[in-house]
Amino acid sequence: MDSKASAQRMEKIVSLCKRRGFIFQSSEIYGGLNGAWDYGPLGVELKRNVKNYWWRVMVHERDDVVGMDGSILTHPEVLKASGHVEGFSDPMVDCRTCKARLRADQVIEKKGVRQCPNCGGKDLTEARPFNLMFQTQIGAAADESSIAYLRPETAQSIFVQFKNVLEVSRKKLPFGIAQIGKAFRNEINPRNFTFRSREFEQMELEYFCRAEEGMKLLDYWLEERLKFYENIGIGRDRLHVKTVSDEERAFYSKGTYDIEFDFPFGRQELEGVAYRTDYDLLQHQRASGKSLDYFDEETKQRFVPHVVEPSAGVDRTVLALICEAYSEDEAPDEKGKMETRLVLRFHPRMAPIKCGIFPLLKNNDQLVAKAKEIVGLLRAHMNVFYDESGAIGRRYRRQDEVGTPFGVTIDFETLGEKDATLRDTVTLRERDSMKQERVAIKDLPSILVSRIS
Repeated sequence: MDSKASAQRMEKIVSLCKRRGFIFQSSEIYGGLNGAWDYGPLGVELKRNVKNYWWRVMVHERDDVVGMDGSILTHPEVLKASGHVEGFSDPMVDCRTCKARLRADQVIEKKGVRQCPNCGGKDLTEARPFNLMFQTQIGAAADESSIAYLRPETAQSIFVQFKNVLEVSRKKLPFGIAQIGKAFRNEINPRNFTFRSREFEQMELEYFCRAEEGMKLLDYWLEERLKFYENIGIGRDRLHVKTVSDEERAFYSKGTYDIEFDFPFGRQELEGVAYRTDYDLLQHQRASGKSLDYFDEETKQRFVPHVVEPSAGVDRTVLALICEAYSEDEAPDEKGKMETRLVLRFHPRMAPIKCGIFPLLKNNDQLVAKAKEIVGLLRAHMNVFYDESGAIGRRYRRQDEVGTPFGVTIDFETLGEKDATLRDTVTLRERDSMKQERVAIKDLPSILVSRIS
């Protein structure tokens, strides 16, 4: 796909997200807050499905991982020990021509002259450091003793609580601590819709191990994470593994992989899988003066564990799912004329709404009553949507556009008016193939649950 077509595709996706209630610009009525986004009724369901499935496969389905939820407000000493206070910054450059604020690595160079990538202007400031963390005050006194930070990542709360979690969970190495939560970075130039934001959500696992297990577990977790993306509907052919070079990766890492995805705006990182060695625990042990070691009962040795960290962005994953699912094809309207059909082909387990429920006519009390009975039957198992407005084909199209994988139509056959053998059956329609089949109402929950999971 060429750059123009990719840009047009991205514009359509952004438009759809607003029009159908996936993602809105934060504070839009006041001109918007740059780098912040609000998730609407469908977006919050999609986001929750991503997080719930991650938690299921990373925590609930494993014996060697437990969860925690750390505070967003972070003690400054934690971030001093981790290196964020001194080193968590990007060089920043301003363009005096168009007033753009850029990261230094965004500036282009032609024939030895630095140029602004936005306007081509050559009147640029010198690069200067820009700390990416949001600083705040705690308490009544606004002095240095009251400084705290909004956490720039969720990992540090796991490291500082390592000993507490180890003692209460009674786990043996190797084991992991998982967390999903908000993080904040004062990005110089938020861009590409929700891909790079100032407020975002992370899904992180810190998997603690012995030093000799680190590189093997790095490869193990890379494969586990690739499986995760496949299982939510992103094929391996759309994922790319980048082995981060010695020059690019963090100095404390012995190995790092980036899992990248082909977004319409280019190939970008979805998740990093890094072998962080024992750097973090050692830093906090030294700075706090508190022991963060592990006692191996079998060998009677005490040591500070190493850690492998798969760290994924929730918002980036949601955006990747929408980009992957977006599709246009053709389907016949009520008169048999072919028209463009916009479809979000979400994997059923990720779809915000699992099933649409449609009485054929809204002014027929029997059809409406039976449809609402089915809503009650299915609601305990999944998120459903009841719609009685407009022609049935239009109702199908509306649900196709938001990615609903199944539709149930309650018609006169359901009432047994034409054929008594079809009483209490409904038409079940599949989104992608548009195939329809007749099924018994009593079988609907088991059929749909098996196809969604």
